[in-house]
Amino acid sequence: MDDAAELERTYRREATRIRAALAARIGDVGLAEEAVQEAFVEALEHWRAEGMPPSPGGWLATTAWRKAVDRLRRDRTGQEKLTLLAAAQPPAVQDASPGMPGGWGSRDDADELLSLIFACCHPSLPRDSQIALTLRVVCGLTTAEISAAFLASEPAMGQRLSRARKALRDAGAAVRIPEPDQLGGRLDEVLAVIYLMFNEGYLASAGRTPARRDLAAQAVALSRLLQTLMPGEPEVLGLLALMLLHESRAATRFDGWGRLVRLADQDRTLWNRALIGEATRLLSRAMAMRRPGPYQIQAAIAAVHAAARRYPDTDWRQIRALYDRLLLFTPSPVVRLNRAVATRFVIGPQEALDEVEPLAGDLGDYRLFHAVRAELLTGLGRHDQASVANERALALAANPAERELLARRLAL
Repeated sequence: MDDAAELERTYRREATRIRAALAARIGDVGLAEEAVQEAFVEALEHWRAEGMPPSPGGWLATTAWRKAVDRLRRDRTGQEKLTLLAAAQPPAVQDASPGMPGGWGSRDDADELLSLIFACCHPSLPRDSQIALTLRVVCGLTTAEISAAFLASEPAMGQRLSRARKALRDAGAAVRIPEPDQLGGRLDEVLAVIYLMFNEGYLASAGRTPARRDLAAQAVALSRLLQTLMPGEPEVLGLLALMLLHESRAATRFDGWGRLVRLADQDRTLWNRALIGEATRLLSRAMAMRRPGPYQIQAAIAAVHAAARRYPDTDWRQIRALYDRLLLFTPSPVVRLNRAVATRFVIGPQEALDEVEPLAGDLGDYRLFHAVRAELLTGLGRHDQASVANERALALAANPAERELLARRLAL
């Protein structure tokens, strides 16, 4: 067999679940991450010689457990924890089932993964470290990929991740879902990392595959679980509605060649109307609570797109008004960039470009800034400048499908 390719597929399918199950038992996110990594290295050696075992997930979970216990035995400070673990059993991880959302086999899997996210979002960590650690431990991104997303050097990101692991260990951060009265204090961070996880699955920031459907499905499942834990939180409903609206278009986002299809060109008859209906009901429930927030507003924007039977029928005035409201909650350059896209259709490309140009200082290294600017310049007939902007967007893009789309635009 192609050992490296098969192991990579297994890693994508199993690693996050095993990390979550192991971290929940040993109470140490960093040790769980290291043990799982070592287990996969050992798998590459053994499976090449002996072939893949009947239950790869179970083999990896047991091996990772053994690695973690061995590490604790060697560490003098781990003796007390070993005593607590004496009666514990290795994680009973079943192999991922293609029929389950995200490859999960049970509600316990979702509980453990949500526990891992709460641990990564521990208040002892600054927000950037929470996000970076989640990308590493939950999403399985490499340090190089995370450093690229943060526009930081790989050594600096490695140090940040090491400090985050140590801070969690020093704080004795429990790998569990907090008690109900403690959920709200960490909700903003948890919602942010779940949406980050979804976005990484929806359009991967790097790697050979343009999308990670497993990550997107896991994020939706986690959001559903969070909804059951916090049914009275409108932003939880808003985030779930937002992700379901994006998911409703998943089947049309890539063509048969794996090329990215723009929203304007998607076949809307293939959009999943059941998901759109569920999302609309969730959003209505959230709005009835009269506690608006950024996820609810973003879901409302996605709902306006979903309501248009054809791209030219899109209610851009309503979308622009919703972006105005979103700016009250999230006054970021990226939101202003998205508002400018709506401005193009409501007023015109020159007015939109006037909104975009002042964002260069904040978004000069953001690929979508240059892609939007290229479209506006094309609309104004300034094709040479548009080509330069497209080339800059292409240079900054890491996703293969996104790069192909930008290259196609340059070739026109």
